[in-house]
Amino acid sequence: MEYNENPKSYDPGMHSAEHILNGTMDKLFKCGRAFSAHIEKKKSKCDYHFNRNLDTAEIQDIEKRVNSVITADMQIYEEFITKEEAKTKFNLTRLPEEAGETIRIIKIGDYDACPCSGPHVHSTKEINGTFKIVSTSFENGVLRVRFKVN
Repeated sequence: MEYNENPKSYDPGMHSAEHILNGTMDKLFKCGRAFSAHIEKKKSKCDYHFNRNLDTAEIQDIEKRVNSVITADMQIYEEFITKEEAKTKFNLTRLPEEAGETIRIIKIGDYDACPCSGPHVHSTKEINGTFKIVSTSFENGVLRVRFKVN
């Protein structure tokens, strides 16, 4: 993932919201997680391999599902598993070569789990705000979802 290096714009809550969005997109559309993301405190974006833009009803459904996870006060925690075990559960194509043989998995309750090295809040309730999709666009097989939490 691509993260802004400016510590004032990085927000662990927004990063956690991105994980929830990714889990929701994969549950609804079986599209996998974002292949590219840019996470900032005010507004963020995720890019998915997709075949069209989202319609209004789908956007509302995604927002409703993400916000229900946020308000559910789910624990966000880390687990460590072997790289071999991770290969059987997760897509590791974006994992850096130097990742080593132990992989950190971030879990959001029983809703989502994925390899990640970034900081997160401890509970979804700490995300502090309402998730909102600002806009979506589709071009050349890429669905871009821009979102914020406020």
